[in-house]
Amino acid sequence: MGNIYITGLNRKQQQFFPPSIDEYLSDDNPVRVIDEYVELLDMAELGFTKASLNSYDGRPAYHPKLLLKIYIYGYLNKIT
Repeated sequence: MGNIYITGLNRKQQQFFPPSIDEYLSDDNPVRVIDEYVELLDMAELGFTKASLNSYDGRPAYHPKLLLKIYIYGYLNKIT
């Protein structure tokens, strides 16, 4: 006798989501330009040093390049 109930799909299967977030973005997405531009910058020359990372309280700081990428993306998309 067959199953009479409707069952959901197996949540452990891998086909629902791409293996990486990178696959969600098209090749011509502006995020890729922002990423490449910021990776080319010399953060030490711009004044970002590791001196502020010597704190022993709280979480470690986010990388300045990551924060700059988010800032540029928000500015270009008028997100306040």
